[in-house]
Amino acid sequence: MSDIQHRPGNDATRYVTASSEHLVSCHSCGLVQPLAHTIEKQRCTRCDAIVHRRHSDSIARTWALLVSAAILYIPANLFPITHTSSILGSEDDTIMTGVALFWNDGDYPLAVVIFIASILVPILKLLSLAFLTISVQRRSSWQPRQRTTLFRIVDGIGRWSMLDVFVITLTVVLVRFESLAVITAGPGTLAFASVVVLTMIASMQFDPRLIWDNVDQPGKRHD
Repeated sequence: MSDIQHRPGNDATRYVTASSEHLVSCHSCGLVQPLAHTIEKQRCTRCDAIVHRRHSDSIARTWALLVSAAILYIPANLFPITHTSSILGSEDDTIMTGVALFWNDGDYPLAVVIFIASILVPILKLLSLAFLTISVQRRSSWQPRQRTTLFRIVDGIGRWSMLDVFVITLTVVLVRFESLAVITAGPGTLAFASVVVLTMIASMQFDPRLIWDNVDQPGKRHD
């Protein structure tokens, strides 16, 4: 359980966590119960689901997903996302050629939207999650509130990540749309969609409570 309760004191606020009180929350039904120190896996007393103090193998799973997303991000930008065939010939377009085309045509707002949603946002999500994972592995106590806020931002953006795929679909329709044209998705589209899905899952696998495990001490304040 990640919620931090505080008890008023004379000179400072004393923070008490579920972990310090040896309590654990069921991830299925939310019941808070004492943490049992047994060899066998502890099960929830209400719904019988397996309970654990933190997400199992959170760091390893997050890294595996991030590395996979980073690898797929390369073909997502190098391979064409669309293949257009018309009476005038055929054309392959990548994300950057689509951005360049809109920019050269004077559609600056659309070019900026595509660049931010398809280039900048995925990079920032990858870098932010990698930074958070490294900081947890190094047991850093630096700015826990700010890192938690960063995770909330990344997680919030992740809920809208499929907008990136929508932008790609919009590009498919607008970049080279001509009469009697046949537009098909290229291999870059599949790679890009995979990057979106993998970063969303990586955000879900990362356990932000790990940020506070290295800084939560009785009587310590986090400003």
